[in-house]
Amino acid sequence: MQKNTPIFDNTEIAFALKSDSELERAYFLFKMISIEPLVKIGTAATNFALKAHLPIEGLIRSTVFDHFCGGVNEEDCLPVINKMYEKGVSSVLDFSVEAKESEKEFDYARDVTLKIIEFCKEIKAIPIAVFKPSGFGRFKLYEKVSKGETLSEKEQIEWEKVVERFHVVCKKAKENNIAVLIDAEESWIQDAADALITQMMKKYNTEKPIVFNTLQMYRHDRLAFLKNEHKKAKEGGYFLGYKLVRGAYMEKENDRAEEMGYESPICKSKAATDENFNTGLNYILDHLEGMSVFAGTHNETSSYLLMDLMMEKGLKNNDSRVWFGQLYGMSDHISFNLASKGYNVAKYVPFGPVKDVMPYLIRRAEENTSVAGQTGRELALLTKEKNRRKTL
Repeated sequence: MQKNTPIFDNTEIAFALKSDSELERAYFLFKMISIEPLVKIGTAATNFALKAHLPIEGLIRSTVFDHFCGGVNEEDCLPVINKMYEKGVSSVLDFSVEAKESEKEFDYARDVTLKIIEFCKEIKAIPIAVFKPSGFGRFKLYEKVSKGETLSEKEQIEWEKVVERFHVVCKKAKENNIAVLIDAEESWIQDAADALITQMMKKYNTEKPIVFNTLQMYRHDRLAFLKNEHKKAKEGGYFLGYKLVRGAYMEKENDRAEEMGYESPICKSKAATDENFNTGLNYILDHLEGMSVFAGTHNETSSYLLMDLMMEKGLKNNDSRVWFGQLYGMSDHISFNLASKGYNVAKYVPFGPVKDVMPYLIRRAEENTSVAGQTGRELALLTKEKNRRKTL
């Protein structure tokens, strides 16, 4: 089959929105992230400083927060959103506050998501909403439901509130014709989330995919899960939407499996994960009549593969059933070069109070340190663009 020509090495397009000082800040940040001991020390020091209420939020805001987050609230993100949209890159506003436990906090996360759907309706640059299952209910409750354990009367009422939050958001999304991505969780609570999301798909994906589940393809069982869900959807007459990612909790998953003596759900190797991800893309592209895909990847090979599959099937670059997605602050060379060719591209733009978003930011820093080649690639591209500008 004909291959797309390489496009991801164009740093002029990739960093067109970055001023020279922003380029320098990004370079400095990834340089720091590339030093693993520094990330560990920085993480410990930041956690201590925040718990001790030391005045470091300004420092965090001007460095790592502003690079990886859009702002402290939805309105705060609008300048970033509008700038990116001028280059053809849409935004997915992601309320990245984690590890909450109270009903009040879960209701607040629901209300923020509803507000984002209103934003989506009004602002063309934000075509998709997102939420995380554990943002709408207690982690331990999902775990208990996933195990099939009997809930107490109080827990049953609590679970019904979780289900209701899902319904309220998905109903609103359908009424406004806005897709809603539901993020993935750790494997030991994912079964409860999966069952709930399938319930939402049956109810709200009757004309087209509105509700999207997320498949972490570093799990060796996700391909079989995808095929089984497809079979159920065909029989039930509803559409499927999937965000495909490689995965976010690898060390946590492997450590827990070893500690508790069960087989890890994670693929044995990076190559196996890559193959799983790419096979998932192939499968969805082969069945686009009944499903849509949001390919959340920072991997160039997978991105080229999806482009090639679209070309092979005669799809337009902006086919509404296929989206590419990357995180804000990472892989601009993929996002902006794809957008320049007319593909549907969206950046996940995290937002929230600086202190509350710290667990997310720490994960980003650790991920960039541990993922082979990620930080080195960012540094190489930033260096190339710095050098290019010096010759102008």
